[in-house]
Amino acid sequence: MIENRERRKIRVLLADDHAVVRSGLRSILETEPEIEIIGEAGDGHEALALAQELLPDVILMDIKMGDWDGVTATRRVRNSVPSARVIVLTNYDEDDLVFSSIRAGASGYLLKEVTGSQLTNAIRTVSDGFSLIYPSVAKRVLDEFGRLRAADRPAGDDEGYSDLTAREREVLKLVASGRANKEIAGALGISERTVKTHISNIFSKLELTDRTQAALYVHNRGLLDTAGPDPSRSRP
Repeated sequence: MIENRERRKIRVLLADDHAVVRSGLRSILETEPEIEIIGEAGDGHEALALAQELLPDVILMDIKMGDWDGVTATRRVRNSVPSARVIVLTNYDEDDLVFSSIRAGASGYLLKEVTGSQLTNAIRTVSDGFSLIYPSVAKRVLDEFGRLRAADRPAGDDEGYSDLTAREREVLKLVASGRANKEIAGALGISERTVKTHISNIFSKLELTDRTQAALYVHNRGLLDTAGPDPSRSRP
């Protein structure tokens, strides 16, 4: 069944200290009918002020901007406007910047080498309440946060996993691999709406809140060691 409901546009704020970068991002994103650019900020101070004034759904945040870096700006925006989701978009993938950004409340961490379609998909994903980490840094994030949480994991906490159906386990592993809903749907031959339903059920059964927690759950238990469907093998 085709849904006739018109989705509300995703309101996006651009925060980068280079005007040419903001202009490039705007030109890419303005071609997407479901995305609306509502403002541009040249530094962290301006990003916070505009976030408070405009209440964006998603902020694309550069990591190095003047006296307030992206980490500081992210933390203050999230404290002041918790409804705004932040995607760090940067050239830098150093561990300390990645970890600090996520601890500050960023919902996504992308490198500026992403394609336009990857960027728009990330905005949709984060706007829907999920998290997204660039593949080349995702494993380091999982290793770090998995190490910090492993000692706190109580024994016998895998009961929820046994409640998952076989399909839900497939979806969980693909989520943990960083696949977007569209990619999961293509890999498994199901609709994106069905994927969303499976993810909702998974989060409920495992008491998870977002994709990052799901990835940590899978990584900590070595569940990706079990071969699953290969998303690169698209179905006809």
